[in-house]
Amino acid sequence: MTPRLILITLLALPAAAQTAQIEQIPPDRNAQAYPLPTLHGGRQLITTEVDSSLSTYQWPGIYFEAAFKGSEFYFVTEDGRQNLHVTIDHQPPIAIVAQGHQIYRVSGLKKAAHSIRIDVVSESQAGPDSFVGFAIPPGEKFLHAHLRTRQIEFIGDSHTVGYGNTSPTRTCTEDQVWSRTDTSQSFGPLIAAHYDADYQINAISGRGIVRNYNGFPADTLPIAYPYVLFDKKKVYEDPKWKPEVIVIALGTNDFSTPLNPGEKWKTRDALHADYESTYLRFLHDLRIRNPHAYFILWATDMANGEIESEVRKVTDAWKASGETRVAFLPIDGLAFSACNSHPSLADDRTIAGKIDQVIDATPGIWSLQP
Repeated sequence: MTPRLILITLLALPAAAQTAQIEQIPPDRNAQAYPLPTLHGGRQLITTEVDSSLSTYQWPGIYFEAAFKGSEFYFVTEDGRQNLHVTIDHQPPIAIVAQGHQIYRVSGLKKAAHSIRIDVVSESQAGPDSFVGFAIPPGEKFLHAHLRTRQIEFIGDSHTVGYGNTSPTRTCTEDQVWSRTDTSQSFGPLIAAHYDADYQINAISGRGIVRNYNGFPADTLPIAYPYVLFDKKKVYEDPKWKPEVIVIALGTNDFSTPLNPGEKWKTRDALHADYESTYLRFLHDLRIRNPHAYFILWATDMANGEIESEVRKVTDAWKASGETRVAFLPIDGLAFSACNSHPSLADDRTIAGKIDQVIDATPGIWSLQP
């Protein structure tokens, strides 16, 4: 097998210009490499063995971080087809499409301390993807990756995923939607970066609170939410995950299309009632899991204002029950110029800015976690 080289000149500091060489190598080429301690972001099923671990994931917004002192490192992918962005020392990312078991060697770096980050920027509803981890050759040194103290969770649908957000056109093929989706540039990671927070993006394109897009059959978001993977075999549990802020946008798929014959709701009023009661139960369950979190429920003016109206009703009903740590945020006037009339990168920046304003205007939002 001939290694495939990708040469990327990093826009480094003036005194530290460097060219990263990324090559895909046969398995025996990194036999002497040593696993590098890795920080994991997003919901993952981590299987640990004596000298290795495997991270399996299906929710979007997954990321991995590590640090070392040296001039080269490896990373290994496993199952699935995934669009990865490799970031070295906070420079512009290198995009790689990894499929199945692949080993990559990254060399050509200045012999110094380096930070590494890999973002999974694609969505994977059809099946899980997986990542083995980072490694370094003998003679290089482990360093500690940057630890954050803040946590934010984003719950939603395609708008939260960043579905097709880099597209220059609304018209996209299915493969273009996949390749033009960049979750790392969606509003959630922008907000998290602003506050130097770790984040989870627990969102699935096309899903709603009680009804999926155009009524298609699949688990709605509240049904899928409790689990690590979409097969619903293992409940997600992580005592270290205690987000101070939970941002939710759900309702676009419930209301953006007319009811079809055969759906269980005979009228729009019946759909509204089911949506409101189910959303409130979902929020109640989230509050039990996150007793100190501040909730932001936001909605666009799509569907002639129906989505905003329903989310506002849910917020008001939750407040009427005694809840105080919640805000409703309408976000109007987005361009929706990306794939299939989804939010663009500019829209993502607008959404992030408005949510930042709510967070900044809420005293003590970062100080109530035990």
